[in-house]
Amino acid sequence: MGLKIWLGDGLVDQQDAAISVFDHSFLYGDGVFEGIRVYSGNIFEHRAHLVRLYESAKVLCLPVPMDIDEMTAAVEQTVRANNIADGYIRLIISRGIGDLGLDPFLCKDGKVVIIADNVQLYPEALYQKGIKVASVSSVRNHPLSCPPQVKSLNYLNNIMAKIEANQAGAAEGIMYNHLGFVAEATADNIFIIKNGVVCTPPTQAGALDGIIRRVVMELAEKENIKVVEKDLTRFDLYVADEMFLTGTGAEVIGVVEMDGRAIGDGVPGAITHQLRDLFFSYARP
Repeated sequence: MGLKIWLGDGLVDQQDAAISVFDHSFLYGDGVFEGIRVYSGNIFEHRAHLVRLYESAKVLCLPVPMDIDEMTAAVEQTVRANNIADGYIRLIISRGIGDLGLDPFLCKDGKVVIIADNVQLYPEALYQKGIKVASVSSVRNHPLSCPPQVKSLNYLNNIMAKIEANQAGAAEGIMYNHLGFVAEATADNIFIIKNGVVCTPPTQAGALDGIIRRVVMELAEKENIKVVEKDLTRFDLYVADEMFLTGTGAEVIGVVEMDGRAIGDGVPGAITHQLRDLFFSYARP
């Protein structure tokens, strides 16, 4: 049996889940999305994800055809309908059907799409061994372009970076902003540890305000591990004692090599392991 997909105002069979080719989400990538995890049947940080979704939509002047409480119920219903105990939710708001021009205000009938399925981004072995990353030349969106904090359906900036990372034989690409400071990885936030201090780029540097990022920072501070948001350079990453990435798909994963240089001892470090364990204890109480 296929999945049950929320489309518009209710659930439909997977084979019937379709939107018009004239929807501007298809024609121009005009829409927003969220990726949300489900752990032991609980939707992880559900409200925080929805708040970020509605904020992204507001920036794009994108009408959301249901309020946040209705959206909460729709997501929960989709998860139940697909019997997802541990999985992943993709929540999308499309602009709606328009003409072949750009004008978004001519679009009608924007769709809410909710997909709940299983996901595994990296094999378990990589969480133990760590991953390799590579610097990429694709620059993170300029803040006067589409703000990088908006999770829009136009993800070409990140996709170009992912292509570069793949071609370099790396699992992830490290993106820089227009000033040359570290922004984030192609699909994850980035952290380094130096002399026992956890450091991560601020959102003003082009980092997405990641939900897992927030949780990990809060968990570290509760353990009296100092956390600092500050501009980081490529030099800072090369000489870090430890490095790890966070994201809804990746969760918490150590980085052991960047641009051919070993990070620390070349294995995921003690604080990385500690924060990963703390995260899973929090996510699966």
